[in-house]
Amino acid sequence: MKGSNAIVTGGSGGIGSAIVETLLSAGANVASLDLPGRAPPSGAISLPCNLADRASLRAAVAEAGDRFDGKVQAVVHCAGITRDSMLWKMSDDDWDLVLRVNLDSAFLLIKETVPMLRRAGGGAVVLVSSINGERGKMGQANYAASKAGLHALARTAAKELGRFQVRVNAVAPGFILTAMTEPLPEEIKKKAVDETALGKAGAPADVANAVVFLCSPLSGHVTGQVLRVDGGQLMA
Repeated sequence: MKGSNAIVTGGSGGIGSAIVETLLSAGANVASLDLPGRAPPSGAISLPCNLADRASLRAAVAEAGDRFDGKVQAVVHCAGITRDSMLWKMSDDDWDLVLRVNLDSAFLLIKETVPMLRRAGGGAVVLVSSINGERGKMGQANYAASKAGLHALARTAAKELGRFQVRVNAVAPGFILTAMTEPLPEEIKKKAVDETALGKAGAPADVANAVVFLCSPLSGHVTGQVLRVDGGQLMA
């Protein structure tokens, strides 16, 4: 991917920073969109952005476009949040915020970057979802719904953007060891590992490698797919 330009949301998080590092290692120029004060790995352009605010996201994408002379070959939506609760206890605000950050911003990100992808002659969009978007998860009605929405968004965008040689796919991680999952009770982590075929938790690099594969020419005939990176935690 030497010389290509990439935009990544959530580039300072556990999985996001691994994606940024892997893209940089592959030779790409990377702009990370994340909350103010959250720095991506060294070598990436840091652009402060609140994904829950449409004006903020539009401004950050425009700034990335200016940095890259209006051409982008890879767009990765990795940012995501949780606000867990049983659905009958879930507040309207917690539902709305998770959908805005996880799903609404993905729609806007694709919409705002299509001109840049077309100007570059094509490229790839990857949405980082979750296996919980396929199987559901107790206490995560908002999160699971947002991730399921990413799958439908990826497939629809793939149909619409294929004519411009823009590929759109999703990556669905299973249980990955990050700062977000580390505080979980040991019995919860053990249960997740026991569900896998490989008998181990995933690492951020596992997800990053899959994302960069889908961004690169190695996956040049792959679009509209959901690639699980879960060690066999969900098989169907």
